[in-house]
Amino acid sequence: MEHITLSFPATRTVSGKALAGVVGSGDMEVLFTATQGDTLTIAITTSVDNSEQRWQALFERLGALTSIPAGQMQIHDFGATPGVARIRIEQVFEEVSHA
Repeated sequence: MEHITLSFPATRTVSGKALAGVVGSGDMEVLFTATQGDTLTIAITTSVDNSEQRWQALFERLGALTSIPAGQMQIHDFGATPGVARIRIEQVFEEVSHA
């Protein structure tokens, strides 16, 4: 298992918590807790070694396409494809946008 920590500038604030996916489902789980501030901090636990560059690129792409909320995110990845990872992350962002 690899542990990765990333930080990205946040461009909006939201409130609440959100969960997408199910840990141990053969996919991934994303937990998000909104915070005040200007940073999104991401803690990733993944079964895919040497994947930090892939995660960095995914969040850079998300930041170019949408506004990133401030908060703490935990990702438990069990080999999800980049497409599934993006869907789960967007799901938690959408859920806290409506909180």
